[in-house]
Amino acid sequence: MKITCLIIDDEPLAINIIKNYLARFEGFEIAGTCENAVEAFNTLSECHVDLLFLDINMPMLNGIEFLKGLDSPPLTIITTAYREYAVESFELNVIDYLIKPISFSRFVKAINKAKRLLKSDAAPEKEKNSSEADSAQRSIFIKVDKKMIRLAFDDILYIESLKDYVRIKTLHEDFITHENLGGMGKLLPSDQFLRIHRSFAINLEKVKSIEGNCVEVFGKMLPIGRNYQKQTKQLILDSCSC
Repeated sequence: MKITCLIIDDEPLAINIIKNYLARFEGFEIAGTCENAVEAFNTLSECHVDLLFLDINMPMLNGIEFLKGLDSPPLTIITTAYREYAVESFELNVIDYLIKPISFSRFVKAINKAKRLLKSDAAPEKEKNSSEADSAQRSIFIKVDKKMIRLAFDDILYIESLKDYVRIKTLHEDFITHENLGGMGKLLPSDQFLRIHRSFAINLEKVKSIEGNCVEVFGKMLPIGRNYQKQTKQLILDSCSC
């Protein structure tokens, strides 16, 4: 699947950063770059665009006003130096809000979100009433004893290795399935789940705090392995940024 992108920003450096980041992903094609909203309106009228990277502070018309002026806007990722427009942006159904300077790890999270939405042909405003196909994109079947059980990704708190088995901790109960932690990790979305230790993987969205070399997930302190510390702390902080 080819994803066509349009970058709208009045800063050449910001445009180049996004272009360089996108170049590391297969299947993305840049339809063009625009320095203001007028150029962007013209480009959108001439070609199909799947994904917008949209700055807010631009001449003539800012990014919020531009987005409000589109009848059927593509999926949109805001890229800005200003935090104060986040609420208004999400009310316009943007799929992510990246604060400059944008780290590559934070960019990856936004890209994975866009890919999932485009793959399932799901617009952000339809997520609350997702179809069965979209639901399947956000869940997994695991074998417990002789039964296949569906678990939603959002219900998983963390996963603990038990040698040839793993314990999957959810809000209400635990599930033990015959799978190792590495194999389990390949079945989970990489932008939501992170291995932090040879014995633990966590749902980034469930982290309450970081203290020393531990993370708190639903009242339990989980250790961060020595080889995972730098990446873990950075990705947790990036996942929490608006």
